[in-house]
Amino acid sequence: MYKNKITQALLLGAGLAVAATSTLSIAAEVPAGTELAKVQELVRGNGTEVATIDPHKSQGVPESHVIRDLLEGLVNQDGEGNTIPGVAESWETTDNKTFTFHLRKDAKWSNGDPVTAEDFVYSWQRAVDPATASPYAWYMEYTKMANAKDIVAGKKDKSELGVKAVDANTLVVELETAVPYFVMMMGHTTMKPVHKATVEEFGDQWTKPDHFVGNGAFSVDKWVVNERLVLKRNDQYWNNDKTVLNKVTFLPIENQVAEMNRFLSGEIDFTNELPTEHFKRLQKEYAEDVSVAGNLCTYYYIFNTKKAPFDDVRVRQAISYAIDRDIVTGAILAQGQKPAYFLTPEITAGFDPELPAYGKMSQKERNAEAERLLEEAGYGKDNPLKFNLLYNTSENHKKIAVALGSMWKKTLGLSVTLENQEWKTYLSSKDSGDFEVARAGWCGDYNEASSFLTLMKSNNTTGGVHYDSAAYDKIIDKALNSTSEEERKALYLEAEALMANDMPIAPIYQYVKSRLLNPHVGGFPINNAEDKIFSKDLYIKAQ
Repeated sequence: MYKNKITQALLLGAGLAVAATSTLSIAAEVPAGTELAKVQELVRGNGTEVATIDPHKSQGVPESHVIRDLLEGLVNQDGEGNTIPGVAESWETTDNKTFTFHLRKDAKWSNGDPVTAEDFVYSWQRAVDPATASPYAWYMEYTKMANAKDIVAGKKDKSELGVKAVDANTLVVELETAVPYFVMMMGHTTMKPVHKATVEEFGDQWTKPDHFVGNGAFSVDKWVVNERLVLKRNDQYWNNDKTVLNKVTFLPIENQVAEMNRFLSGEIDFTNELPTEHFKRLQKEYAEDVSVAGNLCTYYYIFNTKKAPFDDVRVRQAISYAIDRDIVTGAILAQGQKPAYFLTPEITAGFDPELPAYGKMSQKERNAEAERLLEEAGYGKDNPLKFNLLYNTSENHKKIAVALGSMWKKTLGLSVTLENQEWKTYLSSKDSGDFEVARAGWCGDYNEASSFLTLMKSNNTTGGVHYDSAAYDKIIDKALNSTSEEERKALYLEAEALMANDMPIAPIYQYVKSRLLNPHVGGFPINNAEDKIFSKDLYIKAQ
């Protein structure tokens, strides 16, 4: 499964894991004989307006798409999803608790300053600092970096974080327990560095085009909110001579039909999504432009277990059971998505899921059980259950919400009010618990089951999950502290089984990533399960 032996060694907890630039591809490779277009500019759909491009304030996929081009962490991914060198040209560990990263000496910020180990110390301390209020501070805890948990809780000073700069190009990280996939976790958005002098001078305004200083292959050129975010090539980037594109434009198009039309008119090189109702026609009429690939993501609905009636497990189970997932995946989406009865996608590395009991029932049996559970909870024709369903602006999300509302009404007599909010408001509503049932999706931050299962811990409200189970927390804590791959796998399955019983969420489907992709885009990472696209690896072929 792992084509990169170094990544495999890290995942399996090998005694020594070293990555060297001589063994890995770290730049865009244009195949010999490829004729490049004279104009190397890319335009891509990004789904919605980004909430921020500050890596320590970000929590969404649209933001990560942009930040990936602007800032470079210790490691990147290649087109196959393998972990490869970024700012760190090599690294080693003997026990999976102490990691030493060797930074490349030619790495620079866009203003010409050298990228140093101290930049990572500053940035990671900023991420755990309660004053930053990073929505992903929990992620720093899950790296098991020494003292991260206590710093986030305000019990220790950020200076006590287990990271130090031995010299300008050597970074040493101390963990509290062995984490065999730690290097893989370093590819996440939150682990990206920021330029200290710029942040300190401009505060929250440091991300404005006139102020921005980054270390990625591109830098911010123009940003017109709700219209476009334009990036220009960063000539200070250490591997700039291998970058082909000169300009990348992100368009915040929430309507998939509008995005499709702009693609078909030649304005966009690849879309963020495609409209489900046009999929079959597009596949027939524009077969060479339709791209479908597996994706490390799950689509689900969250129940706010802190609010009645969703504090009653019978209500949560009834609503989940009555979802006909085969209709969602086979009729509404019909692009290869799989029905989901657990949170962690089946394509997750090292994860071999067991179908829960309700997943083995026929839909007729599930509906009957749902009706029984609701009646037992005190609801029926004389006392119908009513609730609001929150979703963020998207025609595809709306279609699913309307379809599920119809299913629930027909099967259980439920009355569902759909509530649509734009992205930033929607995130705020979920994070604050201002919802009853809400649409959500989660994409792995790294390719291991813990990337999904830690989301459900009681102290983690990223994504708006309000599950509160001491039993679940105990399972995950044990898994995260285990150095045995087999034990972790068993605990992950135990955690999924508990969730299937408690039903804090209703899993609906496992994603595929379907989009329109112009064949003239070269270097596209079609086999990257996390859909991590680096513009530095792309190029435009002559037509």
